[in-house]
Amino acid sequence: MEKESLLNYLYRFFDIIVLLFIVFDFGYDFEENYNSPHVIGLIFLSIGLLAFNSFKFFTYKYKSNKKVALANMILLAGIMLTCVIISLLNLNFSSDYILQKVKPILEGGLIFYFLLRLLVLVRHIYDIYFNPAIVFVGSFMILALTGAFLLMLPSATTNGITFTNALFTSTSAVCVTGLAVVDTSTAFTTVGQSIILVLIQLGGIGILTFTSFFAFFFRGSSSFKEGLNTKDFIAHEGLRDVFRAALNVVIFTLGVEAVGAIFIYSSILEINTIENKFFFSIFHSISAFCNAGFSILSAGLYDEAIRFDYFLQWIIMTLIVLGGLGHNIVFNFYQYIKNYVIELFEKKIVHKKIRVITLNTKIVIYTTIILLVGGFIFLYISEYNNTLLEHKTLFGKITAASFNSVTPRTAGFNAVDFSQMNVPSLLLIIFLMWIGGSPASTAGGIKTSTFALATLNIFAVARGKSRIEFFGRRISSESTSRAFAILCISLITIGISIVAMLIFEPKGTPLLTVAFECFSAYSTVGLSLNYTPTVTEPSKYVLIACMFIGRIGMLNLMVGLLRRLNHQFYEYPKENILIN
Repeated sequence: MEKESLLNYLYRFFDIIVLLFIVFDFGYDFEENYNSPHVIGLIFLSIGLLAFNSFKFFTYKYKSNKKVALANMILLAGIMLTCVIISLLNLNFSSDYILQKVKPILEGGLIFYFLLRLLVLVRHIYDIYFNPAIVFVGSFMILALTGAFLLMLPSATTNGITFTNALFTSTSAVCVTGLAVVDTSTAFTTVGQSIILVLIQLGGIGILTFTSFFAFFFRGSSSFKEGLNTKDFIAHEGLRDVFRAALNVVIFTLGVEAVGAIFIYSSILEINTIENKFFFSIFHSISAFCNAGFSILSAGLYDEAIRFDYFLQWIIMTLIVLGGLGHNIVFNFYQYIKNYVIELFEKKIVHKKIRVITLNTKIVIYTTIILLVGGFIFLYISEYNNTLLEHKTLFGKITAASFNSVTPRTAGFNAVDFSQMNVPSLLLIIFLMWIGGSPASTAGGIKTSTFALATLNIFAVARGKSRIEFFGRRISSESTSRAFAILCISLITIGISIVAMLIFEPKGTPLLTVAFECFSAYSTVGLSLNYTPTVTEPSKYVLIACMFIGRIGMLNLMVGLLRRLNHQFYEYPKENILIN
């Protein structure tokens, strides 16, 4: 047991060394030389980690620890073997070759190794404080602060960045918002943009989901505490197979993003103004699926080079919709199609059909279709003689109107200049931003199901019914109460944000501009009337708080904190309140 503890302490010591090396190697500019200390340190550190993990694998007693050590050993051995094979095939051991080919591979392996260790560290947080809401909120807060410090490293930016702007950018990425106080394409280097991309991915899926994925991968199961934390984030009912569900979420997300990147790459092959097409494709695929809205072009998708690339816009729209629907809806449809295909080839007669499509899926799908189609028709009519004039073809106008109907669903990509839109169009976009996407997805807003329940409740009250009935099902009163609580909290938060910004901003700032900004921040959309870069320092912190509250959900935090106080075994006398 003492030997095991000593190895764990050595493990943590190596983790600190790796962290410091990564920070200094990527955060500061060194003279690239074969004999420079950081290049020699990189080689010896990789060899040392491989030797240490190999030693741990043969000395650890616990099966789970041996799996982790084996995974690290295979990763490091594979990376070093790749470097050796590349060198032998090219028969080139010059210093320039090692700097250009071998060094990046070793650096990438070191980063991936550290990410694995970081996820193991997050899993230990479960044992320190057991409250799913606190763990959920804390993971986003720690991720945002860590990202801010990483973005302040010298090699992450071209001309430096203040802590406020770094925190704003990091929070916007973690909360998959897309609002930017600095130009992502010019203010950040490739290293900085890569940091933003990692923050988007971890914030979109959730670091708890990734943690559960590796817990299942290494152990095949996990603890009861970890199950409670994970099931709340991925909206999984019950604790059974919760980690397998997390595994499916990660695989589905990475698979869709990979396919999206391939299609994006094929659409920009002939565009010479985009230098690194591979990185561009990966960045925009992840940003679109996670509904982040970040772009490495100064003008976003309104850039002259891709403004009329309608194939690219439809790819982005597809990724946005898939990310905004959420894995629960997609998996439910997959199960339905799978059962339908089986029934086609099944010779037995099925007398009783099993309900596969859930009520939640039906509500989300119908609400999404109504909002998308309604938004398209309204914007097509409203903007036909305005922003749609630059699109000469009918297909171009349809694509532009469709894109402007999809992107307010918390995606935040701009294919038009929103500051030139008509006021009715802006009001509709504010409404679409406020609703957002679906529960357990990468989207924000109050969610489609919340809006649908509030609307159905209005009709139920008008008809004198005491409950909501839809598609042969009765919706619980708890769901209705939760929907109205979310509505109230969102409007209160946005209202306070608008008032605060009007106080901090110069006199005469248009109310519509400020309201648009606050709705965009709370709903984690990222659309702006070209106003975000000009906001004052206090207003930046207002928007940071608004983005953070919108992403984590204030109701989730309140339920997590106050749930234990709600154990009452008595009832007070009932009395009606006049509501006119």
